[in-house]
Amino acid sequence: MEIVYWSVIVTLFIIGFVGLIYPIIPSVLFLLAGYLLYGVFFSFEPFGWFFWLIQSFFIILLFIADYIANMIGIQKYGGSKAGVWGSTIGLILGPFVIPFLGILLGPFIGAVGAELLVNKRDFKNSLKIGFGSVIGFISSVITKTIIQILMIVYFFIVVL
Repeated sequence: MEIVYWSVIVTLFIIGFVGLIYPIIPSVLFLLAGYLLYGVFFSFEPFGWFFWLIQSFFIILLFIADYIANMIGIQKYGGSKAGVWGSTIGLILGPFVIPFLGILLGPFIGAVGAELLVNKRDFKNSLKIGFGSVIGFISSVITKTIIQILMIVYFFIVVL
């Protein structure tokens, strides 16, 4: 039965990583569900206040990394808050509208559209800002992957 329990926990962790590419999947909730199921299946004893403090710190880092990477990517290429919002909306809708490439095209189209419509920028500058949104998204995924790996490694250090 122990193998089944570990399989469920590891599956939740894997879904958490899938959430890095498909932002509609709340990565953090799947990681936390894995921790909680470990407690239910085995024991909550390893999870002291320090464990939850460290995990909370990592969760805060995940949210900050996501927002800042997108904002820096757009602002570095001359974008505005409208571009950040457009990129975010495109990031959420893109995978549903354009199944395979939507994860990259969504933020790009969202940022370009927002800059064109809200800030009345010319098409060339809007394209440059859209490119910045894709760079921001990719750097965000890389950063969040590292943070999630650290979260899971720390979990295994505590429970094993």
